[in-house]
Amino acid sequence: MNMKKKRKENLDYLMAKHPDLYKSYQEFGHALHEKGGPLDDKTRWLIKIAVSAASQFDFALQTHIEKALKAGCTAEEIEHTILLTAPSAGFPRMMAALMIFRETVDA
Repeated sequence: MNMKKKRKENLDYLMAKHPDLYKSYQEFGHALHEKGGPLDDKTRWLIKIAVSAASQFDFALQTHIEKALKAGCTAEEIEHTILLTAPSAGFPRMMAALMIFRETVDA
């Protein structure tokens, strides 16, 4: 089973089993993303990619890459964001994130 399908099934499970918790989490995330400050949508997604890459949150990284592309980020912008994590988070973490990026965008 591919990872995208696993992520969706896990999210579907959470939504079905704990709908109130998911709704609260979704509203909180939306409020932070949309009303938390002056950053534009593309910048917010690139930051989320950098944090996910540096933290090695692989599923979050895949999700954020997909959402960033839908928000208008280019593959080049996303790749650059991942490369920029190397000095702060380390080369191995950047390389792991780069692999996830390449799998997600079929690069």
